[in-house]
Amino acid sequence: DLMNTLLSFGLHHLWKRAAVRLMELKPGMRVLDVCGGTADLALRAARTMGDTGSVIVYDINWAMMAAGWPKVGGSTLAPRIGYIQGDAERLSCPDASFDAAMVGFGIRNLTRPEVGFKELFRVLKPGGTMMCLEFSKPKTAWFRRLYDCYSFYVMPVIGRIMVGSGDAYTYLPESIRMFSQPEELSAVLTGIGFTRVRYRRLTDGIAVIYLGVKP
Repeated sequence: DLMNTLLSFGLHHLWKRAAVRLMELKPGMRVLDVCGGTADLALRAARTMGDTGSVIVYDINWAMMAAGWPKVGGSTLAPRIGYIQGDAERLSCPDASFDAAMVGFGIRNLTRPEVGFKELFRVLKPGGTMMCLEFSKPKTAWFRRLYDCYSFYVMPVIGRIMVGSGDAYTYLPESIRMFSQPEELSAVLTGIGFTRVRYRRLTDGIAVIYLGVKP
C-alpha cells in the first residue's frame, strides 16, 4: 500500500474507485480479486454491490492478505469477502465460476502475465468482465522524465528512510518501464479471446485501466 501511494502520489484510491465503477458490478455478482493483497479493491467491489454479492481475494502472499484483515474485519462487508492463497498463473477455481474478475497493480509482477490473463479468462462466466489496473509510463515526454527521476532516485531514498531498504522501490519503477504499453497489452487481451477490449489512461498515463469481456 505504501509503494502504491508513493508511485501514484496518493492517487491510487481515486484510480481504484474509477476502475471498480467501470466494471459496472451488479448486486449478487461473484467477483474474483487476483493479487488482491490487502483487499482494497475487494472492499470497493463489495461496497458497490450493495447488500448482496461476494468477493474472493486471491493472493500468493498470505502475509499480504493478513495485513488487510483488520481493515476487512472492521467492516460490515466482512461476511461477503473470502480468501484463497494461491498462484495467479494456476488459479484453483473452476471454469466459468465468476461474474467478474479484477487485478490491481499485480499483473506485471507475474512471471508470465499472459498466462495470468488466460486464467482470468478461464474462470469468468460468458459475458463476465475482466478489469486490470496497472502502472504504466506517462504519455507526455516532460512528465515521463520527471516521473522517471522521482521513481528511480527519490523513491528508493524514501524507502530506505521508511522501511530500512530501498531495494523494492528500485525494482518497482524498473518493472513498470519493462511492462507492456496499453496498445500492446490490449492486443494480448484480444488474442486471448476477450472482446470489447478497451483501456483508459489515468493521470497522463501513470496508470491504465484495461477492460475486456469474455464472449
